[in-house]
Amino acid sequence: MAEILRIADPAQPAEPQVLPQNIEAEAALLGALMIDNRLAEDIQLKLKPHHFFEPLHGRIYEAILRLTDRNMIANPVTLRPMFEADEAMKEVGGAAYLAQLTGSGAALIGARDFAQQIYDLALLRSLIGVGRGLVESALDTSEEVAPLEQIEKAETELYKVAEEGGAEGKAKSFAEATRDALQTAERALNSGGHLSGITSGLESLNAKIGGLHKSDLIIVAGRPGMGKSALATNIGFAAAQRYLRDIEDGIEPEKFAGAPVALFSLEMSADQLATRILAEQSSISSENLRMGKISKQEFRQLARAAGELESLPLYIDDTPGLTIAALRARARRLKRQKGIGMVIVDYLQLLQGTGRNANDNRVNEISEISRGLKTLAKELEVPVIALSQLSRAVEQREDKRPQLSDLRESGSIEQDADIVMFIYREDYYLGARQPSDDHPDFAAWQEEMERAYGRAEIIVAKQRHGATGKVRVKFDSRITKFSDAIDDAYLPEERG
Repeated sequence: MAEILRIADPAQPAEPQVLPQNIEAEAALLGALMIDNRLAEDIQLKLKPHHFFEPLHGRIYEAILRLTDRNMIANPVTLRPMFEADEAMKEVGGAAYLAQLTGSGAALIGARDFAQQIYDLALLRSLIGVGRGLVESALDTSEEVAPLEQIEKAETELYKVAEEGGAEGKAKSFAEATRDALQTAERALNSGGHLSGITSGLESLNAKIGGLHKSDLIIVAGRPGMGKSALATNIGFAAAQRYLRDIEDGIEPEKFAGAPVALFSLEMSADQLATRILAEQSSISSENLRMGKISKQEFRQLARAAGELESLPLYIDDTPGLTIAALRARARRLKRQKGIGMVIVDYLQLLQGTGRNANDNRVNEISEISRGLKTLAKELEVPVIALSQLSRAVEQREDKRPQLSDLRESGSIEQDADIVMFIYREDYYLGARQPSDDHPDFAAWQEEMERAYGRAEIIVAKQRHGATGKVRVKFDSRITKFSDAIDDAYLPEERG
């Protein structure tokens, strides 16, 4: 019954190796389950039929679970009709084999230990399978050689092996769910009544959406020049900085309002993003930083800000042309290695799907990407913020405020997102239609520009957890920083 694994060595043939397994433990566990069906209640949370090395044992285990699930007794008599035509059962003596399994009552004592060992050995076999697949694909040069793709695929497979037990106990009792809900409410109460997730760094936005929550996909959309990247960078920086403060303040990890952040920047390089953050923290124009137009005093400010930010848990991946599969593999690695609690993607349309055909429908590709990002949020249990471009339809309207229908290329973005936020800056559009100094409308334009300058709106167009509406904020384009407006934080609410 044992499968033989041979690893090819061109120099010297290797001895055949038997895959890790314990047939006796499998038989003993099945016997114990047929004697006492109640054991299945705990064991089935972790142990699945495919974890058994011997396929017949896997089928017997599955049959036991099926009967107990229907509140029927699972013993050699009730199981017998289910295996009369089973060829593998005939080979081991027919249905009498079921009675033979129950021969040792001693197995009842160690049933849970047997189940754990069967599970552990199954994981080892899965690990060997991943390694074997990696070796075979690395040796095969008959097709297009893509080593990085192979590494990403291997990482995905390894993560599946590592997380296979993660589904254990996913179904929560109402008492557990209530405790979680109370914990969330307590966080909101302790933060002053508005923050139950990770902070966005903007009090007015936190008050509207309650912070950024685990497993949520948050889409931040806008036309070019609105400040999408700036807002995402501001949020990422605020969350990472708050995480350090939470640690310093001795707050319990489950009550943290900050988190380490992974920022996947497909448009800007890591040093460009770092320049933005340094400009924001030192209040020096990012343009002056790039051009070198700073004084020695300003450089000292810059060096001080850089020193303070050295320990910031903000990890920037600026690899261009990532596929959604590669991004998910890298995010899993960062979760494992750095414990990230938030993912930011700048921006969604620059990601690629897994389809190799250049003629693949772009709408289908965007659908795959948005679904992949939502799956990632649920899988890692972190908020995922994805920036998105808007269609040019915005420019054709008199009111340039974006709408959900403006989301570019796919309605699936709106469907998969838990929150959709738009950025609207009136001064951007006013600046674009500046009349000449001697034009009769110049004075009126100037007055309008003074009123709108530095003001922005974050429009919450969709929110699964609450009301939609607009949040007024300030935007300093000189240092690309969003901050809370001094005046009323809200415009009149719109119910979604």
